[in-house]
Amino acid sequence: MLIATFRTVILSLFAASALLSSAALHAASAGPETTQSSMAAFARANAAVVGLKVIVADDARSAETLGKERTGSGVVIGPDGLILTIGYLIMEAQAIQITTQDNKTLPAQAVAFDLATGFGLVRALLPLRGIEPVPLGSLRDVPTGTALMAATGAQSQGEDGDVSMTQLVSKRAFSGYWEYHIDAAAFTSPPIGNHSGAPLFSQKGELIGIGSLLVSDAMGGNRRLPGNMFVPVDLLKPILAEMQRTGGTAISRRPWVGLTSTEQSGRVQIVRVNKESPAQRAGLEPGDLILAVDGKKVATLEEFYKKVWDRERPDTDIALTVLQGAEIKTIVLKPVDRMSTMRRPAGI
Repeated sequence: MLIATFRTVILSLFAASALLSSAALHAASAGPETTQSSMAAFARANAAVVGLKVIVADDARSAETLGKERTGSGVVIGPDGLILTIGYLIMEAQAIQITTQDNKTLPAQAVAFDLATGFGLVRALLPLRGIEPVPLGSLRDVPTGTALMAATGAQSQGEDGDVSMTQLVSKRAFSGYWEYHIDAAAFTSPPIGNHSGAPLFSQKGELIGIGSLLVSDAMGGNRRLPGNMFVPVDLLKPILAEMQRTGGTAISRRPWVGLTSTEQSGRVQIVRVNKESPAQRAGLEPGDLILAVDGKKVATLEEFYKKVWDRERPDTDIALTVLQGAEIKTIVLKPVDRMSTMRRPAGI
């Protein structure tokens, strides 16, 4: 009862915030019908949020870094029980279970995993009665400074879902240390803790993004502000049909080197080398500085990744110019298709 009351209060506050934002755009004040409409939209969106519990095989490659048991959230986006979540939750999944906001637990299976965007799709194996799919919005339509709502799903262990108010503080490109880059991402603050797969809703109750990370620089520009990074659903719309049809996307079939890297003073520095990866086989080591790819200088993760990915085949040789200790070397390695190194989730 207390959780339900708290959720109602948050939804009411979010509706009030939406109306205040709207007032800045419209001279006329909003009436009771607008308030009720906003509340209804937020309530429908929140009802579509589910909790996810995922089990992966002991020998799955991702088990070492992501764990054998993973929990997070997702949101229903299709009338057939299609659920959108963050892909790392379902990577190499053996079994998936979802929990609805009214604490009903249902089996589910993976539908697709897209390495390029980071999205994952899951489908409930039993009907999700009484749950309406949420409409997809657009990050482009949301100015920075806008109040938004982030929601987390209930968990099978008896943990209730939660609703949090947050604010869009920046929109910009994002490069991850794990050979990941998207040209646009949503950054919000204050942060939510249970961010994995958590949906981010606009003031219209539309889905804007899916939670991926906690960050310390939500504002960007080396300014410290804790928050979250959300992958915008704008990236989902062009690939949704392909993901459902094939279990992935063609753009995800791209070269993988096997490095964890960071940017240091205008250079790309290797932090970790994955076991049994092309990078390890070629002799790359933590601490090495990557100076160029195929003879072209790189100073940022974005430049590094895009030059590595800029080839027709994922297994085409790559020449990396690296500073290893006090010696500059050219190391040639043969990358692999990352998707070929992982177990396909059960159901795909």
